[in-house]
Amino acid sequence: MGVFLIFASSCNEEESTLPLLSTVEVTSITSTTAISGGNISDNGGTTITARGVCWSTVENPTISDSKTEDGTGVGNFSSSITDLEPNTTYYVRAYATNNIGTAYGTAMSFTTQEGFTDTRDGKIYRTVTIDNQVWMAENLAYEPTSGNYWTYDDDNSNVETYGYLYDWETACDVCPEGWHLPSDEEWTLLTNYLGDNAGGKLKATGTLEAGTGLWNEPNTGATNETGFTALPGGYLGTSDTFIGIGGVSRWWSATEYGPLYAWNRIMGSNQNNVSRLYINKEFGFSVRCLRE
Repeated sequence: MGVFLIFASSCNEEESTLPLLSTVEVTSITSTTAISGGNISDNGGTTITARGVCWSTVENPTISDSKTEDGTGVGNFSSSITDLEPNTTYYVRAYATNNIGTAYGTAMSFTTQEGFTDTRDGKIYRTVTIDNQVWMAENLAYEPTSGNYWTYDDDNSNVETYGYLYDWETACDVCPEGWHLPSDEEWTLLTNYLGDNAGGKLKATGTLEAGTGLWNEPNTGATNETGFTALPGGYLGTSDTFIGIGGVSRWWSATEYGPLYAWNRIMGSNQNNVSRLYINKEFGFSVRCLRE
């Protein structure tokens, strides 16, 4: 009987161990956000009750530091890391908790992008590097001293989220020093690099209806894995009519199509691609600046 009890106890200990997991490479790094995650290969013989990533500016962070909570169970999971400081080195590692305790994957380090401060008005913009291009990760919200520009629905609260809408002539000169309005070719370099589901990779996730984002349903294909965080700021169209907030956004390129038109890019809530179209230069579209 004594031998049997010792054997049974040994088996029970073997069945209940800490989980085994690894940390996923950090991607989509901006000045304030990044994406990581983990892969739990073994639950230790008991249920995974919590999982996610934790991060800190010191090595080997724990769940006592900043962390995400990304469901339960084994397998792969993705984690959105937020509220970071620009130009700062962080350490991140995946964690998984069962009834024995919490285990961690290997710690990885990453450095956030520099945030850009527009010295003209002091506004700080998040930035993101995609391939070899450095983009502002927000629409421009600079109020110029001349030119034509608008706030959607003439509601100044929209500027903080969506920026201003500019006609093409104003858009060509409104980016701060060291930045410029991207050409049609530069927009094409971006979308060709991203390939399939380019619009989804650029669009912010979530929907208004679900209370998790600013796009209308269905927000097709949205992953924002690039950190570009495209938002549906709408535009000013024919007869000075504001159109499409929540459902569409349009951005100018610096490339003309004849004397009256210029090329622009379009993303919509019901599409996962990025459309290309020439349009009247007098319309009001958003601006995303590209670093020189």
